[in-house]
Amino acid sequence: MSSQNFSMSFTVDQTPEAVIAAICNVRGWWSEGIVGRTEQVGDRFTHSVLDLHRCDLAVKELVPGKKVVWTVIDNYFSFTQDDSEWQDTDIVFEIARRAGKTEVSFTHVGLVPAYECYNVCIDGWTTYLNSLRDLITTGTGQPNPNEARTASEHALVRAKQAS
Repeated sequence: MSSQNFSMSFTVDQTPEAVIAAICNVRGWWSEGIVGRTEQVGDRFTHSVLDLHRCDLAVKELVPGKKVVWTVIDNYFSFTQDDSEWQDTDIVFEIARRAGKTEVSFTHVGLVPAYECYNVCIDGWTTYLNSLRDLITTGTGQPNPNEARTASEHALVRAKQAS
């Protein structure tokens, strides 16, 4: 049976150490508005997008050149019946060297199709993981500048304004 957790992977020319450094630079690829520390096991940080989404995370595991794991401690969505859908899930980045390149495998363990937020979250993760790839390969990501960035975020803002 295959996993239903959301996963995505990509390959870059940079070293595993450079990839880990970019992942830990969460403000450089996910959101400029990250509050807190993101570099060591035990660090805690908060991500938010307007009043649509807020999550509190902790760095659960950090294996140099190999793996980063965050756990979602608390979560709020304004657009779902169950605003805690991400709560107690893990966000996992696994890094491996293959054929002279570095493979980045991302899995949001617990983000499954049964979640009401699933499609919005897939749009978000795809957008921000592409931003991470840009940060790794060019030195510049496209993080959320504390406003709606993805198509789903813009749609949610429009729906809120219309109601």
